[in-house]
Amino acid sequence: MVIKKISGLIKKYSGPSNIGLIRNIVLVGGIAFLVKIASFYKETVIASEIGLSELLDTFFLALIVPTFVQQVFINSLKNLFVPNYITEQTNGENIKSFQSLAFLLVIGLAIALSILSLVFIEFFLYYVFPNHEETYYDLIKMQFYYVLPCLFFWGLTNFMAGLIEIANKFLVTSISAIFPAITTIFCLKFFSDVLKEKVLSVGLLSGCILSFLFILFFALKYKVLHLGKPKFSENSRMMIKQFPPKVSSGLLSGLNNFVDQFFAAQLVVGSIAALNYGKKIPAFLVGILILALGNVLLPHFSKLTNQNMVKAFKQLFKILKVLFIVTLFAAIFLILGSYEIIALLFERNEFTSEDTLIVADIQKIALIYVPFYLCTLVTVKFLTAINKNVFMAWASLWNLILNLVLNYIFIKLYGLYGLMLSTTCVYILNSFIYVGFTIGQYRLHLKNE
Repeated sequence: MVIKKISGLIKKYSGPSNIGLIRNIVLVGGIAFLVKIASFYKETVIASEIGLSELLDTFFLALIVPTFVQQVFINSLKNLFVPNYITEQTNGENIKSFQSLAFLLVIGLAIALSILSLVFIEFFLYYVFPNHEETYYDLIKMQFYYVLPCLFFWGLTNFMAGLIEIANKFLVTSISAIFPAITTIFCLKFFSDVLKEKVLSVGLLSGCILSFLFILFFALKYKVLHLGKPKFSENSRMMIKQFPPKVSSGLLSGLNNFVDQFFAAQLVVGSIAALNYGKKIPAFLVGILILALGNVLLPHFSKLTNQNMVKAFKQLFKILKVLFIVTLFAAIFLILGSYEIIALLFERNEFTSEDTLIVADIQKIALIYVPFYLCTLVTVKFLTAINKNVFMAWASLWNLILNLVLNYIFIKLYGLYGLMLSTTCVYILNSFIYVGFTIGQYRLHLKNE
């Protein structure tokens, strides 16, 4: 009955005008699934070799600043670049100048933020995560120095990936995400004795370099790079104007993960790793769908909103309806089998049955937010396409405040599980805010027509 209902919804919303969109989503989703399988295998290797250990805790802490900078600044620039570049293309303006300007912004951001990260890391570790042995901080810093260069490669890879996706070559950008998983597994299996504590950070850096070279090869092959003398245009000014609110939104959203890591670090050793493992299955489900939907929908909505705004809104609402129903049933199924899934995937060697119980319970709580979180992420892509970044900045501020308050309350009541419960509540409320705002924008547009 459930499968019939889902199939009926998919048929209802898959008319001839949507065939190309659905084909791209299925293609990217299929590749994303294979990439996530490789990433999951990497996690099982890490769990087997390292377990919920100090090395894994410190690796996650070493990742916080670089991944935070990437998600907040570099991804924000890419998400703004795509819709404004498409508008530049549609208007037949100088795309060479636009590309060159964006390229210089990416390089400048990567260099400036790397320097700031180097300066900031000492304060970050000693004042935000106090009362640890000096060897603990040394272990974080050593891995951080290997992870930091990833910023440069992430920036250039994202820039070229955006151009390739605009050209509807989604297969290439989807495949590129597999390299960090492959190189990390390779390092763990064959170079653990040589690399020792550097094994995870070197594996990540190697994968980022390979992803960059892979994307560069296809960007040249598809001839999507058109660099010229950088000049400002109306669309490039719009991109730069929207950058502060977009960064503010990403900054405040990214702080939620940092806040959770901060609270987890105050608990027993292994809490950070347990929290991260508890998110693996939800992240797997979200990752596949948002790669399939997000990478395809941002350029799609950017083109469609330039042609027919009402049609774009209606298509968004159809996608949200199908997405919520399908992922709700998937989440329920995974909640019922949480313990068995964690035991099958991770319970071996250093990862004990006690670890399985903790991680499975965290995972059950995390899976509740998946349908809501996915709808929010898709709505964010749409709002980015129509440059509603100021609203998203204010919404992110509300989420951060709510997360802080709920973390403080729930961690006292439920310990580590309270952190995940807080995140789930925030994501659910956030979904109502974003979708409600979008419906309001649709009604406003109809009123003004």
